[in-house]
Amino acid sequence: MLGLKLPTDPRWVNIVEKNIEEILTDHAYCEQKAASTAISLIVTFPEHTELVQAMTALVKEEMSHFKMVHDHIIARGWILGRERKDQYVIALMNFFPKGGSRETQLVHRLLYAALIEARSCERFRLLSENIQDRELAEFYRNLMASEANHYTMFLSFARQYGNREDVDKKWQDLLEYEADLMKTLGKQETMHG
Repeated sequence: MLGLKLPTDPRWVNIVEKNIEEILTDHAYCEQKAASTAISLIVTFPEHTELVQAMTALVKEEMSHFKMVHDHIIARGWILGRERKDQYVIALMNFFPKGGSRETQLVHRLLYAALIEARSCERFRLLSENIQDRELAEFYRNLMASEANHYTMFLSFARQYGNREDVDKKWQDLLEYEADLMKTLGKQETMHG
């Protein structure tokens, strides 16, 4: 359903289980960055009323997810660590050339967001099915559907604001690039890396 060309190696869950505190901190910041992305889309493309409405709702949802993750951190007697650089997102954002028309910039940003949400959904599924911590397994099972909805929403908006054939070609090219990128990742207790 997600269209990912390379699934995450299930052994990634074993890496995560060795440092739950680290994955929860990384996940909290992923939720915060998702909210920031939605705000940025509102600020940059205010003329797209439907997008603004959807992103406003998304900001609320992503920040509620941030709070849920933060609550898990607190419940375990930990504190939120410092923000980490997301090497996956940094590398992903190099795929499309910079610049271009506003429409092109919007489509590229929406495709990046769709792919990040799709990979998050896939990682949440892996955690929900394989992590030994039953509380976290249930938590990630519940979040999985939200991420899938976000992925389809971003992809739908990209197709709405761009030429469908062009957008679908860019999407497939981005998926191929991401698959190559994923061959080098999956070795750290980070949500995407």
